[in-house]
Amino acid sequence: MLDGLLRAMTELSSRKSISRLTGRFAQSRASRRFIPRFASMYGIKVAEAEKPLNEYATLNEFFTRRLKPGMRKIDQSADSLVSPVDALITGIGPIEDGTIVNVKGQDYTIEELLNRSPRAENYRNGHYFVLYLSPTDYHRIHAPVDGTIVESEHIPGKVYPVNEFGLTKMRRVLSRNERLITYIKHGGGETAVVKVGAMNVSSIRYVDSLPPHTVKGGDLAYFEFGSTVVLLTENKTFTPLPNLKLGQKVKMGEALGRLLPR
Repeated sequence: MLDGLLRAMTELSSRKSISRLTGRFAQSRASRRFIPRFASMYGIKVAEAEKPLNEYATLNEFFTRRLKPGMRKIDQSADSLVSPVDALITGIGPIEDGTIVNVKGQDYTIEELLNRSPRAENYRNGHYFVLYLSPTDYHRIHAPVDGTIVESEHIPGKVYPVNEFGLTKMRRVLSRNERLITYIKHGGGETAVVKVGAMNVSSIRYVDSLPPHTVKGGDLAYFEFGSTVVLLTENKTFTPLPNLKLGQKVKMGEALGRLLPR
């Protein structure tokens, strides 16, 4: 009964208008005074931030902060695919005939996740990672591989939470929420970076002057508040590292596995 009530409340609060109100406050000067409290509440490593706390004009500016140079080590192996974000692995495994199986007890089809893109067929038997960013995490999204952006798509949708409650109690939130998808072509095939919006995320934004060619670890996009990235690799193009597992924390730039030569 309680789960049903919580689901109903979440349905009501998942409207974009509510997220816009939250976003407008986070972008206001009035939000600035909440930055130290927010950083303390979530145990954010403020020493890693590009600027001191008092130099951020709004809470949103702090959410989308850059890091000081050298704060993340980017794996430079020519065949590595790296994590695009600091995150918790909440899903990992092979894609089984077009289906991502058992992400917090729910299955997702590649077709629905990629909005029935013609490219979905190329990922039917690839590999996937579901990477959850909590409010504690650094919120910028980076390129997981050197390559060329061949397509990007914005898919409007809901803004359900993508935390434990959202993934387990709500119906297939990863494919119902707003998404921004970037397809990157590289020497070993193609990778799809699916940015999934969430409750209180006012937007998912590409960085200014996004270059057509990506450099591993280079700026790609950012969330305003925490959310989730689903990383997909094409059929027979990738081997994950054997030590990765559900519930493991990864840092941006950390190798997730190896791209296979074609």
